Amino acid sequence: MALWMQISQQLPHLTNQTLNELYPDTFPIDVRHYLANWIEEQRWEDFDLDNAEQEPLARRLLDQMLELLHEVAFHNPNVVERVKLQHISRNMSVFQTQPMQLVRTVRDILRKERHLLGQPVSQYISQDPPREASNHDVDALVLKVLDIQTCRQQIHQLQEELNWEKQEAEPMQGQNELDATHPDQVTKQNRITQLDYNYQVCAKKRVQLLQEAVCSLEQCQTRLIQRIKSWRWEQLRSTIGLAFDDNLVPLQTWCEQLLGVNSNLRQEVMLVKRDHGSAEHFHQLEENLNRLLQTLIQSSLVVEKQPPQVIKTQSKFSSSVRYLLGEKMAPGKPVVLKAQIITESQARNLGQGNVGELINSTAILEHNTASKSTCATFRNMSIRKIKRADRKGSESVTEEKFALLFTAEITITGCESPYIVQMISLPVVVIVHGSQENNAMATIIWDCAFSEPNRIPFVVPERVPWSQMCEALSSKFMSEVQTSRGLNGYNLHCLAQKIFDKDISGDFNNMPVSWAQFNKEVLPGRNFTFWQWFEGVIDLTKKCLKAYWSEGLIFGFIGKQHLHVILQNKPSGTFLLRFSDSEIGGITIAYVGPSESGGRKIQNIQPFTKKDLDSAGLGDRIRDISCISHVYPDLPKDEVFKKFYTGKYTSLVEQGIKTCLGSTCSTFGLSCPGFDNFQLQSCMRFIYYPVCGSIAELDF
Repeated sequence: MALWMQISQQLPHLTNQTLNELYPDTFPIDVRHYLANWIEEQRWEDFDLDNAEQEPLARRLLDQMLELLHEVAFHNPNVVERVKLQHISRNMSVFQTQPMQLVRTVRDILRKERHLLGQPVSQYISQDPPREASNHDVDALVLKVLDIQTCRQQIHQLQEELNWEKQEAEPMQGQNELDATHPDQVTKQNRITQLDYNYQVCAKKRVQLLQEAVCSLEQCQTRLIQRIKSWRWEQLRSTIGLAFDDNLVPLQTWCEQLLGVNSNLRQEVMLVKRDHGSAEHFHQLEENLNRLLQTLIQSSLVVEKQPPQVIKTQSKFSSSVRYLLGEKMAPGKPVVLKAQIITESQARNLGQGNVGELINSTAILEHNTASKSTCATFRNMSIRKIKRADRKGSESVTEEKFALLFTAEITITGCESPYIVQMISLPVVVIVHGSQENNAMATIIWDCAFSEPNRIPFVVPERVPWSQMCEALSSKFMSEVQTSRGLNGYNLHCLAQKIFDKDISGDFNNMPVSWAQFNKEVLPGRNFTFWQWFEGVIDLTKKCLKAYWSEGLIFGFIGKQHLHVILQNKPSGTFLLRFSDSEIGGITIAYVGPSESGGRKIQNIQPFTKKDLDSAGLGDRIRDISCISHVYPDLPKDEVFKKFYTGKYTSLVEQGIKTCLGSTCSTFGLSCPGFDNFQLQSCMRFIYYPVCGSIAELDF
């Protein structure tokens, strides 16, 4: 209950997005509220989620939860709340078939709540403001500072007038001390009294304006820093192809403006302390401004160009770091930015200590007058060697995440002491051989797609809903292929069947997908993982099939069951293009052809790989296969693919036929003496079908 009491106090400050992520539809916030005490008494962390023997215990917890909900609903005097709780109780029955999912959900909620309580409130108090909102905020701040300066000038003027009037009143007071009612003396005294009153009013207003301005500055700076964090978050998400505006000019302007406001306010506080003495609340204002200044200076270092997120040792790579307050740095001594490679645990505390030998790891922060940017560019960095941590269980080196830590000592004009500023890069995986690249990229994709904002570096969930996986796969596919055509419902359904290894019907968006299913466990009957297969499809499409895919000529991801459904009633010669299930980076032609019994059956041509399509394009290959005539649903292939025909492929086949005239192909795959490898392959795939009238039954 203690945890809920703390988190409930923060609920008004949480954004809608944070609330939705914290309390999913399957476990509404109402349940967390009404059953808070019971929930926090249970030992959710003791469960081993992969141990099926613990399912009965999880089911008992579910039954208790539903019983408590019924009881709460029954005794609730509010009819609306009672009906709502009854509805929630019915919906939560979905956990009956997956009781361990309930444990995972509640455990994750409690973990996120504890994590939120450990963060500064400023990290989650509001949604990201629109970029143009910063202008309004800063304009209002500048006006407040002008009001303070105007008030100070008025006070100074009133003080001068008061001093003058008092000086003028002294001789008059001596001459008329026996007559206190003398008109001149009364007038003078009234004037002094009024000036003194105006002075006191103005002085109070000055202090009030200062307090309001410092408070507004803190709020505005909180929004700025949140926006900088959002910029970094969008930069991270761009790895899977999501939109990212990398323009830092608005943020730099915002930083510079707030630095100017802070400087002006610190000056005003110094002046008010001089005029009114060192009162305690002036010290507090000064401390607040110094704290805000330090935070702003230390938050203005940004990795503008990230290093590659998969880095091979002994290879060159580059990165650039930008300081948003570069124009405000004190002139003189050049600022050297140092880079070192740190572990995931060090990244959580910005800990020092190289765990690798990093070459060319220093650069100077240099100002570009034309772009008004101050950057340090590391052009030829290289990791000579890396020290790895002890791995647990089946953890691979390609699952170990590092980061580059950039550090500099910066002095800002007007500040007496230098500040140490630090920033880490996005997570990187270090490999020693090109064969590790695919698995390392899987680690990065999982991190960039499913990590949460303001996370502890570099924590990621063990499982994610299939709906999130769909978004990540489609975004990555479109980004890599550079196409506007994403994955449709048929494609995603096929991918779900593949990764879950079962026929799926209905709504499966909330089915959890684990990291192991994504890239640790091999697909059934194969020697590769889901990601290795999917990445192979991306690579083939990007290099050989972009135009075909973008124009919708490739059906792509389709299971054999669905394939038979849509082709079974089509005439012979109808075909579609689908990605191979059996070969990484292969595309095959599924078509309706004659069976041995005289009927029709669906057959698959041996997959084409990048090597095949480099020899002859897909269009030429389709043209020269005589047993296919219409692309699904019923379009003549020569109309659809004509613009992809080149003639190169036919000439090679004809040359092979002339060389091989007189040969008899009695066995599929017979080596023909007159054919080179490419021509033999062509004969086996295309010429053999119409000539010999049969095809080998192969699993493609």
